[in-house]
Amino acid sequence: MSSIRKKTDVILIGAGVMSATLGAMLKELAPEWEIKVFEKLAKAGEESSNEWNNAGTGHSALCELNYTTEKPDGSIDIGKAININEQFQVSRQFWSYLVDRNLIRQPQDFIMPIPHMSLVQGEKDIAFLKKRFKALSQNPLFQGMEYSEDREQLKEWMPLIMEGRPANERLAATKIDSGTDVNFGALTRILFDHLQSKNVELHYKHSVKDLKRTSDGLWEVKVHNMASGITEYHTSKFVFIGGGGGSLPLLQKTGIPESKQIGGFPVSGLFLVCSNQEVVEQHHAKVYGKAKLGAPPMSVPHLDTRYINNKKSLLFGPFAGFSPKFLKTGSNLDLIGSVKPNNLFTMLAAGVKEMGLTKYLIQQVLLSNEKRMEELREFIPNAKSGDWHVVVAGQRVQVIKDTDAGKGTLQFGTEVVSAADGSIAALLGASPGASTAVQVMLEVLDQCFPEHMGEWEPKIKEMIPSYGMSLTDNPALFQEVFASTAESLGLSKKKLVLI
Repeated sequence: MSSIRKKTDVILIGAGVMSATLGAMLKELAPEWEIKVFEKLAKAGEESSNEWNNAGTGHSALCELNYTTEKPDGSIDIGKAININEQFQVSRQFWSYLVDRNLIRQPQDFIMPIPHMSLVQGEKDIAFLKKRFKALSQNPLFQGMEYSEDREQLKEWMPLIMEGRPANERLAATKIDSGTDVNFGALTRILFDHLQSKNVELHYKHSVKDLKRTSDGLWEVKVHNMASGITEYHTSKFVFIGGGGGSLPLLQKTGIPESKQIGGFPVSGLFLVCSNQEVVEQHHAKVYGKAKLGAPPMSVPHLDTRYINNKKSLLFGPFAGFSPKFLKTGSNLDLIGSVKPNNLFTMLAAGVKEMGLTKYLIQQVLLSNEKRMEELREFIPNAKSGDWHVVVAGQRVQVIKDTDAGKGTLQFGTEVVSAADGSIAALLGASPGASTAVQVMLEVLDQCFPEHMGEWEPKIKEMIPSYGMSLTDNPALFQEVFASTAESLGLSKKKLVLI
């Protein structure tokens, strides 16, 4: 079979939100650079970024209880919540920049305002929520958050959830109106349409098979053109691996020292989707509860109003499951294939430490549809089985690596692994994932293009006015960027249009 050899400046592997974000930033910072994107599927945003494969929450720790932990002294650690919120504000600023310059249009196609709520039951969790509310509401990033145990108030906030509950049930909730629903699939497609207009080459049905160094220090990427059957070889000074769950196997192929002692554990998910539009219209919020004992952080139960294909939808989940695949479109050999001599003991150590998670996943896999409905009825007591159907969500690969916490520690964040010389970087992990894409891509730029950051800084500050500053420490700047991004993205109250 014949082959093709071509050279370029930047190669992005995977047409998801991470590659789209990095490509859009590089086109602003270095418009003359040639960029090529390789995606094995037929369209952009079809795997982890797809709107049916993730929660669609603009993760800013407004309602996610797992981002605030109770310390041994009983106080609440809000450090992670602040960090995640700050990162989402960075994403909002970059999206606003693109909208304000007409580089992308109609932000309502990918972001909508929606209240974010936390809901708990029982004395212990109510005490936790009250302390959490007190700690967060003193921070400028969480202003406007309300707390209530009053049943009439809760009925007003979430009528569908409150209907049919016993009168003596103790409940508490927080609510903040500045939350968002983000259609990351739509955002990904919008960004790639923009990149195509900037002469970025998008190659769909192109599967990356190998990556290796050339004698002159470039990266040679071996690509299988699935339409023609031709093997292509593309060389580049910089490669970004943004293939979701598929990133780890590709990172391992690079052979860089930074790829050693890293493993991955795949977790699959399911959502229940409401097919009764009358029920859908009775709920208008993202309501997060507390995770069950042993559940991974991304399995926090939540009842979400979503906007998909410009239609209001209602989803509940996620229900965790297990598949050895690293992608929905992956292979059953993905997990076994990722175990190498250099990460074997890391993986085995994780297996021993995470027995609770393994047990939880087995229980989830064995759930019947009626058992899932029982879990839903903890949120919606009057839920009818005929109104809900199951949708298979995305695969997430949680990073396993050796840390200060010990060998084989399961990581639940999003992290960048890059070569010492910055010539290649991979994005691993999932949560909070797409919401923090812009901040994570700033890390990629910083790690991989240090020689350019000085000249790029004025442009980065134009795209992200808070760049290099803490919004928590600069409340006036936060107010300014929050108001301006709300206006640009159509999130301010005067622009609120419900579908």
